[in-house]
Amino acid sequence: MAAQKPIIKYLPDFLDYLEIEKGLAAESQKNYARFLQKFFGWLELTKQTKLMPKDLSPDILWKYRLYLSRSTTRVGSGLKKSTQNYYLIALRNLLVYFAEKDISSLPSDKIKLAKDRADKEVKFFKLDQLVRLFEAPELGNPAGLRDRAILETLFSTGLRVAELVRLNRDQLRLKDATDFLEISVVGKGSKIRTVYFSKRAIHSLKEYLATRTDLDPSLFIGYSSAKRKDRDTNRLTIRSVENIVKKYIVIAGLPVSYTPHTLRHTFATDLLAQGVDLRLVQEFLGHSNIATTQIYTHVTNKQLSDIHKKFHSGENLDS
Repeated sequence: MAAQKPIIKYLPDFLDYLEIEKGLAAESQKNYARFLQKFFGWLELTKQTKLMPKDLSPDILWKYRLYLSRSTTRVGSGLKKSTQNYYLIALRNLLVYFAEKDISSLPSDKIKLAKDRADKEVKFFKLDQLVRLFEAPELGNPAGLRDRAILETLFSTGLRVAELVRLNRDQLRLKDATDFLEISVVGKGSKIRTVYFSKRAIHSLKEYLATRTDLDPSLFIGYSSAKRKDRDTNRLTIRSVENIVKKYIVIAGLPVSYTPHTLRHTFATDLLAQGVDLRLVQEFLGHSNIATTQIYTHVTNKQLSDIHKKFHSGENLDS
């Protein structure tokens, strides 16, 4: 067995492992690196930068979990349990790597994830909220038309933001499309699925693209800053789209906890509410596991419960 080096020195090897043996995309590798930097930063803070994999103990993990639980965001709020879990999952996968490479360390199953019922609650837009959101962008300029097209596309297709920003203009055959359009996208785990654009989304996209005179292949581009010299595209980033959607959520007076992913949740719950089979919704969303899709049944089950109470309470038998 090769001599060990400090845990923080294994990051390059771990990222190579994710690329070669796990086949993860570059963006996923960046996310793992970012989440692990939280742990490495804590090691520096606690003067443990020389900690070896074999010396990682349950007590050290517990102290790191306490650190995550008591950490705050830039705006002063505590880290959500789901955010804490991103950091823990990254560290757990590092331990999996150690095990596969016969590097003595703590078993990965020693890392338990934080549990919080609130994080499992599915948030979705109601009809009147969607209307307010879609009406929020100013349509008198290219950026406003782009933003309306982004909102309509997210709701129509159920795309993840990472999938949305990867779209190119030549993927959409909009010239002949009027009421319906379908394209193939590559989602998580390089899984290919078909997504569908509604008449409203097509209309918004056509209005937006009619303002484009550039040669950038990206479907959605930025307007606020000049194109960087080291890039041949001004493609919007994930963070940019998140900020755009957040901006209109605030303008529309909607809950600040809502995010672009809330539109994906709304897409799924709307399909289920219309009676679409759960397996089909799984295909629409690109979920590999049906259990992931089942979180939306809690919403529709609640709706069924409310309907039952209203129309089938049995009160008419008491008269």
